[in-house]
Amino acid sequence: MKAVRFHQHGGPDVLRVEDVPTPSPGPDEVLVGLRAAALNHLDLFVRNGQTPGVALPHIGGADGAGVVLVNGPGAARHPVGTRVFFDPGLSDGICEYCVRGEHSLCDRWEILGEHRDGTYAQAVVIPEVNLRPIPGHLSFEEAAAFPLVFLTAWRMLTTKARVMPGESVLILGIGGGVALAALQIAKHAGARVFVTSSSPEKLERALALGADVLINHQETDFSKEVWRITEKRGIDVIVDNVGAATWDRSIRALAKGGRLVTCGATSGPKPDEDLRRLFVKQVTIYGSTMGTRHDWEQLNQLLAAKTLRPTVDRIFPLEEAAQAQTLMEEQGQFGKIVLSIPALS
Repeated sequence: MKAVRFHQHGGPDVLRVEDVPTPSPGPDEVLVGLRAAALNHLDLFVRNGQTPGVALPHIGGADGAGVVLVNGPGAARHPVGTRVFFDPGLSDGICEYCVRGEHSLCDRWEILGEHRDGTYAQAVVIPEVNLRPIPGHLSFEEAAAFPLVFLTAWRMLTTKARVMPGESVLILGIGGGVALAALQIAKHAGARVFVTSSSPEKLERALALGADVLINHQETDFSKEVWRITEKRGIDVIVDNVGAATWDRSIRALAKGGRLVTCGATSGPKPDEDLRRLFVKQVTIYGSTMGTRHDWEQLNQLLAAKTLRPTVDRIFPLEEAAQAQTLMEEQGQFGKIVLSIPALS
């Protein structure tokens, strides 16, 4: 099969389209013939060498969608030919965290494309328990664009922060996959949603998707603007995966008793912090990664009901994975960047 691999860490130029052996499914596993793979910032971190323990050569990519090609021993839930997509978080199902439903805290937690070969390929092996049929109204590209970012955003806003109707939610850097998923989920929860961006075009597109308040963070300090708009009350819930560059302002923008939830640190992991702000304002900070199987089930119900829908920015052929990753590094997208993958013959 064809796959995009890298043999050393570095920039997009290290990606190579190569012929590699097609994997075989083991017990309770399924071989999925991929037709689309969506990009995530995780792919860049793995390629750059920012995640430890990656065996080289490596196939990146966490998200994908395709058809069932082969069911391994004990796997029979999805007949050959079924259109499927999947939760890219892999857990053992037996540790203490899995037993109580916290699969993303599993002692042997893995993410497809980080800890094992991923979806930049014509086929991938997935545990059957992770698979779900693609709703009929979605294309392969849309299905591939859904799992990781919506799982991440759902766990942040619903499972962790527990956003309530009438609350305010601030989402930093609208345009990325997690931010756009968070916008949809916050609106579904009945929140008033503030979004920031340096791009007027992205802000206008966010308005069309339901954002209530637009803040151009290149023109104004978003924390001061929030303070002005809310008449010095602040925001109930802030989604900040930027990290060091925005952390201090995010804490300042929170209301008393507010919650900040984070799943990443794209600008750096070590922000300056005045601890007095945390205890005087009695704020709560939640760290969050991916989601649980219960989160995945809830999301699939909302996706099937057309309550949620991924935003696809543009589609590249598999062999142009380097160009696709370059676009992501330049932050030029609004929504998900997806690779189209030819069927395995």
